[in-house]
Amino acid sequence: MVPLRGKLEEQQMEVKRMAYSISAQNFVAISDLHPNLARPSIIGVVIGKTDAKGFPDRKNIGSERYTFGFTVRDSPSYFINVNAWGREDYIKSLSESFRVGDCVIIENPLVQTIEAEKEEKFNPTTPCCYKLLLSENHSVVKICSRYEVDTKLLGLLTLPVKDPQDFYSLGDIVANGQSLDGRIINILAAIKSVGEPKYFTTSDRRKGHRCEVRLFDETESSFAMICWDNESIQLAQSWMPRETVIFASDVRINFDKFRNCMVATVISKTIITSNPDTPEANILLNFIRESAEMLALDDDMGNRFRESVHLQTIDDVYTVEQLKVKALQSEGKPEPFYGIIFAYISTLNIDNETTNILRSRCARCHYVIKEDVSTCSFCSSFPSSSSETTPVFASFDLLVDLTDHTGTLQACNLSDTVAEETLGCTVQEFLTLTEAQKTALKWQHLLERSKIYVKVILSPNSRTGLRVSLISCRLADPVESSQNLPRKGKQVTFPASKQLEGV
Repeated sequence: MVPLRGKLEEQQMEVKRMAYSISAQNFVAISDLHPNLARPSIIGVVIGKTDAKGFPDRKNIGSERYTFGFTVRDSPSYFINVNAWGREDYIKSLSESFRVGDCVIIENPLVQTIEAEKEEKFNPTTPCCYKLLLSENHSVVKICSRYEVDTKLLGLLTLPVKDPQDFYSLGDIVANGQSLDGRIINILAAIKSVGEPKYFTTSDRRKGHRCEVRLFDETESSFAMICWDNESIQLAQSWMPRETVIFASDVRINFDKFRNCMVATVISKTIITSNPDTPEANILLNFIRESAEMLALDDDMGNRFRESVHLQTIDDVYTVEQLKVKALQSEGKPEPFYGIIFAYISTLNIDNETTNILRSRCARCHYVIKEDVSTCSFCSSFPSSSSETTPVFASFDLLVDLTDHTGTLQACNLSDTVAEETLGCTVQEFLTLTEAQKTALKWQHLLERSKIYVKVILSPNSRTGLRVSLISCRLADPVESSQNLPRKGKQVTFPASKQLEGV
């Protein structure tokens, strides 16, 4: 048996050998590339990447060629676009082998002069007059372990590709409004929230997905940025709300007629630098830390009103009828239970009077504050609380009906940030909508099969005998939905003495 110390020494020697093998290679700097080089090798970190896509092959009618692109950087001043072409299996395998932030070695690419105007329309703008083309038969891409990589290379991941002072604040974007419609700009902002990826199928049966990220800075409390491609969605899932700052270069700004506000969209030109090492980013980082401290609560208070439920831990799937039976079986138990239902929102009254669907909440603890009261009854119960007027914000507080083939759950609660994520707009954006736009928003969500995570508890004082709260709601993937539809079998019945009124 090899002693532990001996194993560690062997591992350290292996790391040194790998590092030596890299340092011993003759890499060509991106700044020195030109088309006449024979079998060049380049090393760099991946700072941008697009999804693999297929196109009709003009040479072989009826077949497809696949491609994807990425951007590699080897110094603060130089980075270059790389395009790979080939068979579907090769391209998808190569694309899935690395992500943004990885270090790669590219061997024997073709160095080709770019047509700047054509190239920069769909690809990141680079300081190079060349691009690299990868051939399935002649080129090789190797992924490096972080143990092998010079720390100077990894440090490039925190440097924006544009002038760090060349950006719009979110407040500037809102102030400029539709004059920026269609413009490509840079944004420096902090992450407020990252929504769950939502999946959909287009009218021509193509599958797609989107993810909405909420940004904020010193000038604006909430601003939407939409990710449509898998690479940016995966990158977004790594961001920590109220901790991560991003510099997004070359995002497209558009006026969203439906929401009646400006939104940002990640496009194929976009390169996003997470937690950039710049003075401007550090100022914003300090701001969000101070904001967090200002709104922080005592641990005791936090334990009373915050409920940490990870959706990944909820895996029990029910029909509406099975959910009611489960609730009856839980009679006498004060704690709630959680589950998933694949159902339709059958009632969603958001085009009625606004006063019926909005509530004021305490900015510190999110508890509902009654209209005729100026202080939060929850926060004021703590000795350290102030007697000053409580800062409040408007929040959704909706009652919706959920229906599947077995029945309906009436008057389910859809509120606060879950409602915003479900509807795809903030309260402020909702208040700017016309009645016609609110009706259109309602029909966008009505009768669409959704995957809904719910919290359920028996409530004798409730009209239905149940209190059901939505903790996540998104359009269901058709395949997943069909797989979870229960097979025909024994009909579930309720005990005659324990019927739930109204459900």
